[in-house]
Amino acid sequence: MGTELAKLETELAKLETELAPGAACRGFRQAIVEAEGLAVISEVKRRSPSKGLLKEGLDPTSLAKQYEAGGATCLSVLTDHEFFGGSAQDLAAARSATSLPVIRKDFTVCALDIVDARRMGADAILLIVAALDDHELADFHRLACELGLDVLVETHDEAEVERALAVGATLIGVNQRDLVTFEVETDRAVRVGASLPTGVIRVTESGVGGPQDAKRLFDAGYDAVLVGESLVKSGDPTQAVREMRSVSS
Repeated sequence: MGTELAKLETELAKLETELAPGAACRGFRQAIVEAEGLAVISEVKRRSPSKGLLKEGLDPTSLAKQYEAGGATCLSVLTDHEFFGGSAQDLAAARSATSLPVIRKDFTVCALDIVDARRMGADAILLIVAALDDHELADFHRLACELGLDVLVETHDEAEVERALAVGATLIGVNQRDLVTFEVETDRAVRVGASLPTGVIRVTESGVGGPQDAKRLFDAGYDAVLVGESLVKSGDPTQAVREMRSVSS
């Protein structure tokens, strides 16, 4: 533990010297708050464990620009290479191409992952409640906030929502996909969303196939939908985002 702490302190000190003056994060949570109607977090996603390759030759720069043109509120970029084919370079390319805040979509399993996210230019990180114990969840949430990052805390059921609230999470996602079977339960977000208190920004993840799904989730009280596969495979990402944004107009 002492060695890990020493390494973290070293990396934090290096990060402080690396960040340019005024290099503040773009407000991920605030962008959702300020969005008119349903916010759409559009994802740069090359492949998935369950569906394989989603789009041959995906260009993060071009895709990010198309998302922004359609009215996307934020971007999500997969940086995990083993399961999703992503990279830190994908995140940097997407963020440089737009003015949108970007969440690093990856498995955050140690404090150094959070430092790396800030270093690569992310504006927010993902913490998956099911993958962390209570101490890790609290420590990682606190560190991310100290570094200026917003935190999307991902849950799958009411018990996980309680754990997220216990660490002060104000941006909570409900993932409709089972982490073990990869099956999507389309009623999960509506059911679990009922346990989210007023004041929490609500995001649903997985299982949003088009405007009809987006409308149902907006009507259920969600502030944002995080959508990857259906946008990447749509053939016209700009129009696909535009149609999802329009369900609340």
